[in-house]
Amino acid sequence: MSRESEADVPDETPLLGTLPESLRTELITFRRDLHMHPELGNQEFRTTAALKARLEAAGLHPRVLPGGTGLTCDIGTWDGHRPMLALRADIDALPIPDTKVDCPYRSTVPDRAHACGHDVHTTTVLGAGLVLADLHRQGLLPRPVRLLFQPAEEVLPGGAVDAIEAGVLDGVGRIIAVHCDPRVDAGKIGLRVGPITSACDRLEVTLDGPGGHTARPHLTTDMVTAAARVATDVPALLARRIDARSGLVLTWGRIESGHAPNVIPQHAELGGTVRCLDIEAWRGAPDQVYAAIDEVAALHGAKAQIDYVRGVPPVVNDPVITELLRESMQRRRGPYSVEDTEQSLGGEDFSWYLEHVPGAMARLGVRRPSDTTHLDLHRGNFDVDESAIKVGVELFTAAALIDAGAA
Repeated sequence: MSRESEADVPDETPLLGTLPESLRTELITFRRDLHMHPELGNQEFRTTAALKARLEAAGLHPRVLPGGTGLTCDIGTWDGHRPMLALRADIDALPIPDTKVDCPYRSTVPDRAHACGHDVHTTTVLGAGLVLADLHRQGLLPRPVRLLFQPAEEVLPGGAVDAIEAGVLDGVGRIIAVHCDPRVDAGKIGLRVGPITSACDRLEVTLDGPGGHTARPHLTTDMVTAAARVATDVPALLARRIDARSGLVLTWGRIESGHAPNVIPQHAELGGTVRCLDIEAWRGAPDQVYAAIDEVAALHGAKAQIDYVRGVPPVVNDPVITELLRESMQRRRGPYSVEDTEQSLGGEDFSWYLEHVPGAMARLGVRRPSDTTHLDLHRGNFDVDESAIKVGVELFTAAALIDAGAA
């Protein structure tokens, strides 16, 4: 038997909680509807209403979060003693246009797109909740499970912060999630113990000084040169002052200064991100960045104002919860359905939950066999193999059953 065929053969007796065909079809329709109607962070009112209506139709009692978007829903009743497992999904979209061609479910909202897979994340948690609710009604789910549909993952420092303040982790002892990965084939997941994403902060710098005529740069602060030196020298300084193993990288995405070719401007602006693989280096990053920018700016006679916006720490997968995901996937789809994955430089606010409870995130494979080009995240042409929805649902239901001791 080939590895490919073995991947579809569970290594133990099949678990309860498989996805019925009728619900699979419904979930694909639900995901496509979300894809057509993307909403930005803290504006996900339609998405929240759709989730609430479907959960209530299943006899459940979802609770909308205080901000009016996002919700939680418990399957079963917490007894106040044994902590629950939480399944988390993020529900917001990105402020970019959907550039897919001849796609019947492409975004209908200008400059808005589900180009990060949050529509898939949302649909898999919804589907898992519906399957688990049916098992609960049959008395086959001995421990309650919490569904968490979180808004504003794309808005620093992340909607997870507000969700935690709203009490979504009350009674929760473990939390799991998936994130779409177009580098992994549909039907598989990627796992890693320890850091699986990086920290990500946002940086805005303004430089000021006396302007003047380009004929007399010696009488002014040459603001364009100062901005250029900050852009090039600060990342180089950080590379020498911070342990290279931490993977700290400052990357600029914006630089602006001046309006005329013969006028030295009084003002310049730079914007970028600071990403870091190591959580301890991330905690010390602001002081290092401030010092480097001040030094370079002062060397060129510019006064710097720095707005360093804390983003998210790395997602650090707990080894026990990671093993729960591994066992769940292998029980569903066999030993070759799980592959090792590398640490990403992307940020994810799922990390904030892991500051409070242990948890883990899996990379959900969404690459289609027909994909001849790499459909990367945060690009307008991003799409998924929708068979990944069934994989995600059954991964979550298996994890809930195994965690509850029902398997």
